Amino acid sequence: MARVFIISNRVAVPDPERGVHAGGLEVALKSTLKRHECVWLGWSGEVKPAGQTQTKTITTGGVTYIVTDLSEEDYEEYYNGFANRVLWPILHYRLDLAEFTRRDLSGYLRVNEHFAAELDKVLEPDDIVWVHDYHLVPLAKELRQRGRHNRIGFFLHIPMPPAEILTAMPNHEKLVPALLHYDLVGFQTDGDAQNFARYLATECGMPAHIPRRIGVHDRTMRIGTFPVGIETREFTRRAERAARSSFVREVRDSVAGALMLGVDRLDYSKGITLRLDAYERFLVANPNWHGEVTYAQITPRSRSSIHEYAQMEHEIDTAAGHINGTYGDLSWTPLRYTNKPYTRTALAGLYRAARVGIVTPLRDGMNLVAKEYVAAQDPANPGVLILSRFAGAAAEFGDALIVNPYDPEAVGSAIRRALEMPLDERIQRHGNLYRALLDSDIRFWGDRFLSSLTGYDMTSAALPASRPKAVVTPTTAPPSMRPATPTEPVAPALR
Repeated sequence: MARVFIISNRVAVPDPERGVHAGGLEVALKSTLKRHECVWLGWSGEVKPAGQTQTKTITTGGVTYIVTDLSEEDYEEYYNGFANRVLWPILHYRLDLAEFTRRDLSGYLRVNEHFAAELDKVLEPDDIVWVHDYHLVPLAKELRQRGRHNRIGFFLHIPMPPAEILTAMPNHEKLVPALLHYDLVGFQTDGDAQNFARYLATECGMPAHIPRRIGVHDRTMRIGTFPVGIETREFTRRAERAARSSFVREVRDSVAGALMLGVDRLDYSKGITLRLDAYERFLVANPNWHGEVTYAQITPRSRSSIHEYAQMEHEIDTAAGHINGTYGDLSWTPLRYTNKPYTRTALAGLYRAARVGIVTPLRDGMNLVAKEYVAAQDPANPGVLILSRFAGAAAEFGDALIVNPYDPEAVGSAIRRALEMPLDERIQRHGNLYRALLDSDIRFWGDRFLSSLTGYDMTSAALPASRPKAVVTPTTAPPSMRPATPTEPVAPALR
């Protein structure tokens, strides 16, 4: 029976004794892990001296996990180096923060080769491989070089910038075209998919008007859009319960006036400093709201060992202190800022209690906080979502207050509009947003991708025993640049 191999940078094996909370990828794949026979392979999270690393296989909850350690050198070059100092900033349009070294690129390629070698030991010809995110771009190429002809799909969870930005990355021509070795490359938005197609046109000699199906040697590589969602109705029920908890009641009772909430990991892509600037401009322009609104910003630390993150944390701390020192008094603290992480249940309750949810990243693949905020609202008295136009969620959430995060005055005006929005308008906007959530519910996401990858309807509980044959496009064009034939069947869920 065919299996689904999920490959990601990090694998968090469930541990009931330690009560480890599910990560974002695990939440996204929850339905896939339940419905299909899955093997999840990736980094164990352990960093060990060279020669002491090992690979372990663990089976729990019906899922097989294959976890492999990284050496100290691999961790520094592959993870801290190329993945987080080159690919992360460049894919988030921040060329100014990229720090390229050939040593880090070598480490990145070496770890991808190691992952491929571990996968090659256990992969059967009919197994399906689904690779996740920017850490593992070359993985399919490594598997093809080992003679593997399995169906292999790739999904990028973060943005794909235009060719003008990608080509500024040294050695981009060795890395980005490696995606052609996948059978299906998926993105969060049509804009991301179009950026990738245009890169192929300008850098790989593809036709000027790229089809979403491209012939590559004896295969057909396809490009698709698969927006990630959340488990909408389940999250709504979670928020209803959490709002009645003592924690949420205590928070709500302790703040003055309406609550505005921001929840972001500490990262320069989230635009937190500009958001604080926007809030200050709102306070300056609207003194009548002093004492009537409290902004709570929850920002757990991440990647603290990277200099840019430590510097950003200092800037945010300074801005938060300035706002409270300038505008607050003994009876009102305009801004509550914390680096403490909270459980998903606690956040669900806080979302429901917040009159305004403010999500203004400078660039985001999707941003599930925006979707969770909408799902958490009371439909009879919903809050208002302020959303950056540069978050992937903006493509689905036209009824949010869409803002340019680089324009603090406009964001400040949106805060006032959100706070003063009439109930009937709030209800109408929320209803439209909630319907958009249901359309992209995470329960269907994995099966949509796998159906497109395999050509089978993957909504059934079991995988077919054999994979469909690759489509071969006869043509006299160079093998790496052949367009797909018009008669090729269109895979479901490609848009």
